[in-house]
Amino acid sequence: MTLRVAIIGAGPSGMAQMRAFQSAAAKGAEIPEIVCFERQEDWGGLWNYTWRTGLDEYGEPIHGSMYRYLWSNGPKECLEFADYTFEEHFGKPIASYPPRAVIWDYIKGRVEKANVRPWVRFRTPVRSVEFDEESQTFLVTAHDLKNDVVSTEEFDYVIVANGHFSTPNVPEFPGFETFGGRVLHAHDFRDALEFKDKDILIIGTSYSAEDIGSQCYKYGCKSVTVSHRTNPIGFDWPDNWAEVPLLTKVEGNTAWFKDGSSRDVDAIILCTGYQHHFPFLTDDLRLKTANRLWPLGLYNGVVWEENPRLMYLGMQDQFYTFNMFDAQAWYARDVIMGRLDLPSRDEMKADSQAWRDREEGLKDDHDMIWFQGDYTAHLIEMTDYPMFDIEGVNKTFEEWEHDKAHDIMGYRNKSYRSLMTGNMSPAHHTPWLDELDDSLEAYLQTGLKSSAAE
Repeated sequence: MTLRVAIIGAGPSGMAQMRAFQSAAAKGAEIPEIVCFERQEDWGGLWNYTWRTGLDEYGEPIHGSMYRYLWSNGPKECLEFADYTFEEHFGKPIASYPPRAVIWDYIKGRVEKANVRPWVRFRTPVRSVEFDEESQTFLVTAHDLKNDVVSTEEFDYVIVANGHFSTPNVPEFPGFETFGGRVLHAHDFRDALEFKDKDILIIGTSYSAEDIGSQCYKYGCKSVTVSHRTNPIGFDWPDNWAEVPLLTKVEGNTAWFKDGSSRDVDAIILCTGYQHHFPFLTDDLRLKTANRLWPLGLYNGVVWEENPRLMYLGMQDQFYTFNMFDAQAWYARDVIMGRLDLPSRDEMKADSQAWRDREEGLKDDHDMIWFQGDYTAHLIEMTDYPMFDIEGVNKTFEEWEHDKAHDIMGYRNKSYRSLMTGNMSPAHHTPWLDELDDSLEAYLQTGLKSSAAE
């Protein structure tokens, strides 16, 4: 009897899982029946932009946190697929920091080439997943939104690939209820032009804080104030930026901070992170963790130790992204297909604890990058996913960190060498601060645009 595998989510992790199974089939293997449940209209996860915030037309929570004008905040060379390069997709080398539309086109290209779209049920969110001890199978209940039909099916394995950057963590500060401007989480940020000529306050020091602030600066906000709980971000920001201690209260349009200072602001953007949120899972199946490099409970960062028929992809805090998701997906595939054996539960837990102990000893970003590189290599060594230059990726990440520290508003103008093809990426035709068109068509143009054309 053919195994049935449910994949929850058709974002980068779910797409990686489908590609992993398709790769095995292309090499002559008999693969399970794959059903991928996706709540959005198209695949791509967070890279699938929508103007909507809050709820969609069906009353479903908006999954995407993507905003207009977003460009990759890390070199594409560090996330490139080992089996499908940017050069293969675009027919030529392209610059190192593509905008959202270019990344989305790239990740779609691989699964379109693999012809796995028939495996996906779009506009079909999963409502519940329960494990039946007697049959040793999962009962997956999903809602076909277009036809308004709820149905339950039986699966042998479930792979949770819906990500953990879509359910916002939203703190409250005194005075929010009477603030005269707008308060929003980064999840609902869509267009920097909304804040043109505005004084904005950003709470948080994450990547979204630095990037949303940079976007607002680029598109003409009046000033950016970044409030931190522990330490400032610390880059050499433009003159109209300031970093201040944590917000304590808001009175009218005046924000007060822990050091007693205050500023008048027009909008407050909460860049305060996201929650791992799996309301469709019963408690015995649900991962509970903060955003960290090694969540406990997942053997090899993938297999749910309490029930190895359940797997999670992409649940780690991330330096590595797409190619790490590939490594996880190939590993999950081979466990499901019986190519890799799992040890006892106690052995799995001990192994996972050893990785956690190593994580606890990491001192800085350098250590974290190499830790995740080692993890990715560890998974690849067990499968037929093409091994790539992990050390080169690590060093490119380190160069990226140096470039950001040197010029936070200009680091996206740098170019790096592909770790897959060895070819040097060209410089983008227009400096990032001057490039106001983030479309795929504008990005792929060649030749420097004149200021008149801007």
